[in-house]
Amino acid sequence: MSDLTVVVATRNRREQLLASLARHTAPVIVVDNSSTDGTPEAVAGRFPEIQVVRLDHNAGAAARNVGVELARTPLVAFADDDSYWAPGALEQAARLFRAHPRAGLLTGQVRVGPERRLDPVSAAMAEQPLGTPPDLPGPAVLGFLACATVLRRRAFRQVGGFNPRLHVYGEEALLALDLAAAGWGLAYAPGLVAYHHPGVAGRDQRARHRMEARNRVLTAVLRRPVPVVLRTVAEAGRTPHGRRGLVDAGRELGWALRHRRRVPADVEAARSLLDRLDRLDRLDRGAAGGERPVVARSSPQVGRDPVAPLLSAGAAGRADGPDVPRPRRPSREQLVGERRHEGYRE
Repeated sequence: MSDLTVVVATRNRREQLLASLARHTAPVIVVDNSSTDGTPEAVAGRFPEIQVVRLDHNAGAAARNVGVELARTPLVAFADDDSYWAPGALEQAARLFRAHPRAGLLTGQVRVGPERRLDPVSAAMAEQPLGTPPDLPGPAVLGFLACATVLRRRAFRQVGGFNPRLHVYGEEALLALDLAAAGWGLAYAPGLVAYHHPGVAGRDQRARHRMEARNRVLTAVLRRPVPVVLRTVAEAGRTPHGRRGLVDAGRELGWALRHRRRVPADVEAARSLLDRLDRLDRLDRGAAGGERPVVARSSPQVGRDPVAPLLSAGAAGRADGPDVPRPRRPSREQLVGERRHEGYRE
């Protein structure tokens, strides 16, 4: 393809990467995060046509930024080292972008494992309540899975790509907010299919949960209103891994406050709706499992932005406080109807 490049970031996943690279049909740039298992040499030896970039450090998700800079095509697709795009998916993506100039990012459906089961995240995106704007090819979204995402290189570079401070795990959330804030449309396009064959060996799930909590807090501080920051900190403080993530986020507090820039009101309203529906789902799952849901409390904003003292308290390990009675919750239908009545615009 002349208008699209696939960018793959990898680290110490040589065999998985070699297996997936054989399935790609578009030009590929591999950015290696300082692997120690001979990944760059193996790729260069087996796929001499593929450009391999060897970083001298582990840049995490920001390694993709390097690949996007090196690409010379208007469109870039991401793939993990254990994923690849279905035949014809990238050609369809190029057609959709040509037909929808405002689209900055399209995320497709992920099929997992040899049985190719639908990833739950993809199933949720198909039911997003934000509607389908006439100038986008599918339901509007404010999140994505990187391994099933195609975007305009211009849009990605305009907002700075993946933030290096977030490293990995949950890094997509900030980029999605920044693209929407810049006026680009993000949409779910189920006709774009990516196959994912994740392995669990060697992955530290505790470290992952800790990093996800850290990045949720930092993303809230960077872009969201104070009540959302309060709630995000309170939610992180409910688990051991989340409390460790709070400590990690506290170490980045000065940087986050210096770069704090709230998203526009319409983007925040859309993101808030999705957050509220997610909380309803989690409360329903907890009730079904016999768990008593815990409701986050928030404090009113008083004159100045209290994010710094809040995070400092959270990093010190302070909990949310005593349990409060469970309030009467609106239904999903009420929330969606309320949001549509407010007049969502992408």
